[in-house]
Amino acid sequence: MHINVASPRRSVEVRLFLVEDLQTTHDLLEAVFASLGGLRLVGTEGTEAEANLWLLEHPGAWDIALIDLVLAQGSGMSVIRRARELHPPGKVAVFSAYASPAVCTHCLGLGADVVFSKADTGEFVSWLCEQRGPPPAHAGHA
Repeated sequence: MHINVASPRRSVEVRLFLVEDLQTTHDLLEAVFASLGGLRLVGTEGTEAEANLWLLEHPGAWDIALIDLVLAQGSGMSVIRRARELHPPGKVAVFSAYASPAVCTHCLGLGADVVFSKADTGEFVSWLCEQRGPPPAHAGHA
């Protein structure tokens, strides 16, 4: 029996809901998700109102809500609270260029699980990798 261990497939993908208004950042994040594997983008919105509506219309349809704070219209602050209220088991992550200590504290108080600065992508990518969990066990392995 031959088992390919080079690129194990995960049986369950982590479902991501992305709230980001800048198309370049959106495209970059999509590329990161694809390269890491085990992550699937299930929704994306660019304004506060659209993001809150998506969350209301898709309860429990996501595992991680990834939220920018400064949006084309509105703020990600209310999206943090809405995500936490509508899907308590989901993880709420903030990914923002404005992640000062005071902003981080405020976001955590609103219900965010974690806050990342866009300047610290290494820590963010490491966290995403942890969220995927271990690959599934293969038959025949101890």
